Order: sequence, then structure tokens, then C-alpha cells
Amino acid sequence: MSDSGIVLDFGRGGRIGLDEAVLCAGKSDAHLAAILDRVAARGASMLLTRLSPEALAALPAAHRARLDYDALSATGFYGDVAPPAREGRVAIVAAGTSDMRVCREAERTLAFSGERATGIHDVGVAGIWRLMERVPEIVAHPIVIAVAGMDAAMVSVLGGLVPGIVIGVPTSTGYGAARGGETALHAALASCAPGVAVVNIDNGYGAACAALRALRAIDRRTSP
Repeated sequence: MSDSGIVLDFGRGGRIGLDEAVLCAGKSDAHLAAILDRVAARGASMLLTRLSPEALAALPAAHRARLDYDALSATGFYGDVAPPAREGRVAIVAAGTSDMRVCREAERTLAFSGERATGIHDVGVAGIWRLMERVPEIVAHPIVIAVAGMDAAMVSVLGGLVPGIVIGVPTSTGYGAARGGETALHAALASCAPGVAVVNIDNGYGAACAALRALRAIDRRTSP
């Protein structure tokens, strides 16, 4: 271990099929620069999450030049990242436009690993006809990431409508009793729709990683 205390896990992809990502929130500017120094020295690429505009601006110019930054999701692709090669396997369904930053984090995480997601937005249960109109399109995807705040009712509704894997992402969207996403989390966990998986509040990254694990398992079983 070096004096900086940074130990990067470049072997993670070989072990679990998912490369290490760097959570930037809480790290100092110096630590982020040192991490990217090591990534660059190996000629590797890296997904950065929760990278604020201020932290981005504080990076050395050479590192900023190698970053594909998305402000909505606060994610960055560092290094050479190929465009997504596969599509049609994951739908990201958002209850409202207030949930889009979480959806975008999931979408970018999938894209970094070569999966192009289908986005289906603003179909929350307050106007359930909007969701019902899109069900035939959603059903065509083997994995559905359902992103919803408030009471997260859309997660349960989709769990009862689609045959694929449903991964619920409760968001912090909502007033008072929504309690910063805790109500949505509890509702999703208590869903009576069988087999729905749930990740932490606002964790689009985690939902995408769960989807990628499932897809990698499918690919291993179906490859020659």
C-alpha cells in the first residue's frame, strides 16, 4: 500500500465480471487526481460516479481531457470506452422526470459495460394509463429497472405485469412523509409482487450492476 492509501482493484472484472468504479463523493481532489494517475498509467478505463462539477473542475487538465462527463447523472467515463454494442436487453422505466438523474446513472453504468438501455420515462401510477400503454414495449426486455419515488407504487405494478427480472430503485423524490426515499424503499421491499429485487435509495449504479450480473450469467449459459 502506498502512502496515499489508495489500492485500486484492477482484477475485479476478471473475478465478478464488473470492473471497479470510483465513488467520487467524499474523496479529496488530491485523491481523485492520484486515482486517475494510476488508471492512466495502466492505460485502463474507469467509471466515476457522484462526480460533482466542482470536483471535475478541480482535476488536472490532462485528466479532464480524457473524461466523458454527464452532468445529469454526475458520472464520468475515464479513458477509452467503446460505444454500447448490445441493446434491447434492459428497460429503465421512470415514474417521473424528477427521477431522471437516477435513471441516467443506471443508463451510463450500463453503457460503460457495453449495454444500451431503453428509456421509458414519466409513466408513474398517478396517470397509470401512460404506463399501461408502454407495457408491450417493456415486456420485450428480459430485465426492467423500475425507478420511482413517493410511494414507489410503480415498482409493484410492474412486478405484477412483466415476466422479466424487475429491479426496483426507490428514489428520494417526494414531500414530507416520503422521508427522503425511505417510504419508497419500505414500500418496494414490502411489495406483494413476487420476486422483485430492490436496491438502495437513488442507487442507479447498483441497479445497473445487478442487471449486468444477470446478463453476464445469461451470456455464460448461452455462449458456445
